[in-house]
Amino acid sequence: MRRRRLDVDRLDDEDYVIGAYHFLLGMAPDPDGLRNYVQHLRNGTRTRESMLSEMRGLDDWWLQRVQNPHISMHLSRKLWVQQLPPARRILDLGGTDQNSADGALLALGYPYEFDLLAIVDLPPEQRHDLYDVIHTGRVETRLGPVEYHHRSMTDLSVFEDGSFDLVFSGQSIEHVPEAEAEIVLAEARRVLRPGGHLYLDTPNGLACRIQLAGTGAQVTNPDHDIEYSPTELRSKLEAAGFVVELARGLNHLPQSFATGTFSFEELARHVGVFADIEHCYLLAYGCRRD
Repeated sequence: MRRRRLDVDRLDDEDYVIGAYHFLLGMAPDPDGLRNYVQHLRNGTRTRESMLSEMRGLDDWWLQRVQNPHISMHLSRKLWVQQLPPARRILDLGGTDQNSADGALLALGYPYEFDLLAIVDLPPEQRHDLYDVIHTGRVETRLGPVEYHHRSMTDLSVFEDGSFDLVFSGQSIEHVPEAEAEIVLAEARRVLRPGGHLYLDTPNGLACRIQLAGTGAQVTNPDHDIEYSPTELRSKLEAAGFVVELARGLNHLPQSFATGTFSFEELARHVGVFADIEHCYLLAYGCRRD
């Protein structure tokens, strides 16, 4: 039997608003909200298209209705990347994006034009089986040229001292042993110009330990070597000679920390960048080289 398609355009304004609330937000409209939208539609101060666009901007849509924790963390990281400073020459450590040759930084929404974005990532034979996409060579993007360098991020010897304005390390420092992380930070400082910035994000080891409690596992990802606490990572950054200017957390988990029981639902629901770094799932630091 062939199903009939509902012609939503034939619904009256009130039924259209009620349907939009249920479809987009998974809830019934409150009386004031229903009255407000219906009045706007009848007065011509909103179209149905503009109303739907506005509803997608409501907190109930983009903050509270996210149910997938991976999408939620991706959205939080996009908000974090928007806080990066404009830079003409950028070095991205571990910045391969599985879906785009433009690289992870642009996929996360970095908005500024640049003269060069150099991406350092491991050669194919050294990469974990989790990562099966390798980009090579030079890519022209809408914001500037991207160049790939396949090598360990502990060895940045192909780059001159003080040759970058910004070094970005997104979800990468946890993939190297702690002793090697100190080399990565020293190399990042070396290739930065005085006054240049290092921005990075990485899992919060305190949250990961709650997540892993009772499992016997040491890290949340088989390719992770270490997951730092806020205190541990800040100490490493300062020991490497960086001035920490921003310390933020992504995806707030107050209930998980209060109860000691990890909640993926709470992680998914709390998209954003938060000042309470201790009680978030991801750590995010912005540092300056003096």
